Amino acid sequence: MGIKNLFKNIGPGILVAAAFIGPGTITVCTVAGVKFGYALLWAMLLSAVATAVLQEMAARLGIVTQKGLTSLLKEEIPNQLVRTFVLGIILSAIVIGNTAYEAGNISGATLGLEALFGSGGLKYYPWVIGFLAFVLLYIGSYKILEKTFVALVGLMSLSFIITAILTRASITGILKGLFTPEIPTGSIFTIIALIGTTVVPYNLFLHASLVREKWTSLSDLSKAKKDTLFSVMLGGFVSMAVIIAATAIPKEEISNALDMAKSLEPLYGNAATLFMGIGLFAAGITSAITAPLAAAYVVNNCFGWHANMKDFRFRLVWIIVLLIGAGSLSLQIRPIEIIQFAQVANGLLLPLIAMILLWLINRKELMGSNKNSFWQNIVSLVIIGLVFLLGIKSIFGVFTS
Repeated sequence: MGIKNLFKNIGPGILVAAAFIGPGTITVCTVAGVKFGYALLWAMLLSAVATAVLQEMAARLGIVTQKGLTSLLKEEIPNQLVRTFVLGIILSAIVIGNTAYEAGNISGATLGLEALFGSGGLKYYPWVIGFLAFVLLYIGSYKILEKTFVALVGLMSLSFIITAILTRASITGILKGLFTPEIPTGSIFTIIALIGTTVVPYNLFLHASLVREKWTSLSDLSKAKKDTLFSVMLGGFVSMAVIIAATAIPKEEISNALDMAKSLEPLYGNAATLFMGIGLFAAGITSAITAPLAAAYVVNNCFGWHANMKDFRFRLVWIIVLLIGAGSLSLQIRPIEIIQFAQVANGLLLPLIAMILLWLINRKELMGSNKNSFWQNIVSLVIIGLVFLLGIKSIFGVFTS
């Protein structure tokens, strides 16, 4: 009965989990496993905990206020100059950023199709992915999106976990990697990348908006909390499974998860390629849907449209993001300058929005008795310190690369 209720109450959290287990996360986890074995599993665990804390606050804020995060920022920041600056960074990081990253999301799903069906239809795969994402978004039903994502995340989870099981991993090595943190030589940027691909700024905006599609009452807060914790920790578990599977790969040049599938095939047969292909496809298509959706919600709240998912203006935003992503990938255009700009904007946005989120969640006039407790604030401040360092490193990395 408990499990039945859990699955019944799964909601926006599963879309958040799907958003951060994208092709970028899978690639970084693959590299972490190949280069450092189980040693960086602790960083993935830390990332999942940090994500769960921030996402729970965003969900709580959305349910209590019944407003999106961008709308709240517009209302609650009194200084017009500060408000314009914050909204400018949000639009730059999420709308321009998600447009720049969309090609990578579609690319990940394309790699999955290539693993499953070969490279014969490679030039058509991006448009197949784009079409599937378009149909699901155009239907404009939160319930259909939710059910689709539950199925896709379930498929992705099984695929990567089975792949990890196939490698006959060392339980002792896994436990040591999880609970005895170490920073091997040359691993610092991989650790930063693991945290950076998991603690994603646009998910905070997406989550605060999506909870209002499912829950409208304060009595639903406990359901939202369980949904968030279950979904985010599942996402972290899946990411760890990728790291574990990657430890079985001979230490050679690995550039993406498809390379991992090919490298595992001689050791574990066609099953490894099959499960990796399915997992990659599911990871790519879910991220290819959530990135345009988040962009549409942010623009909707920034301009005060009060539009629903079927509104023409709402649809126009995600259609533009989707088309640019599929088109640039199909034409093999990689707008490096735009991607670098988006990385800088996201590097600024993550610590900024984490601090603003903490400020909003502690405002008694907004949250009443649902504001943060003392210990929630302590944990949140530690995480904000972490994301601040991450943001600085991210910006520094762009200018030194």
